[in-house]
Amino acid sequence: MRKLMFFIPFVLFIALSAFLFSGLFSDPRQHGSALLSKPLPAFSLPDLMEPQRMLSADNLKGKVYLLNVWGLWCPTCNAELGFLTELRQQGIEIVGLYYVQPQDSAFGETFDLAALQQDVAKKLAEQGNPYQLNILDEKRSLIFDLGVTGAPETFLIDAQGQIRAHHVGDINPQNWLALAAQYQAVVQEAQATGAGGQQSEGATNAP
Repeated sequence: MRKLMFFIPFVLFIALSAFLFSGLFSDPRQHGSALLSKPLPAFSLPDLMEPQRMLSADNLKGKVYLLNVWGLWCPTCNAELGFLTELRQQGIEIVGLYYVQPQDSAFGETFDLAALQQDVAKKLAEQGNPYQLNILDEKRSLIFDLGVTGAPETFLIDAQGQIRAHHVGDINPQNWLALAAQYQAVVQEAQATGAGGQQSEGATNAP
């Protein structure tokens, strides 16, 4: 019994060391979302630039795309716009999910859609527009359902509307290579099953 009591702290120490060691060398951008392989949460939200047009998860089914969480207030989001625009030019489908920061009414802050539309249009004209459309999540309902912790974050959605990958942080030429392989695999899977017939040819030739 005494020998067993002696080994328990040693085993716990080894287990803790292994856990910390694995975390030291893990990639924090590859986020283990609990929603992987699950459907994109249901939503009904307006298009940022055409608010009379309502969008839902069902509207987006039938194509493979990247759902990119972003906001003008986010410097890293602005920095990745140029590269994301290059990806769109190569045939990658990208849908924006605009993250509206909370307004504090105590300080007279209110949500001004017209001003936001103007600022977004100006920013995308200056730095490139990678988005086929932009979902406006004013109350952050879809943001919360996705478990988003900040911006930018990007989700790979397959033709059935399931989340296949989750990337935390900006997308750039270095880390895109790994996500591109996943994107291509999902596109080819959709084409093989006839679910992604509308997908542009350039998407399968992404770098």
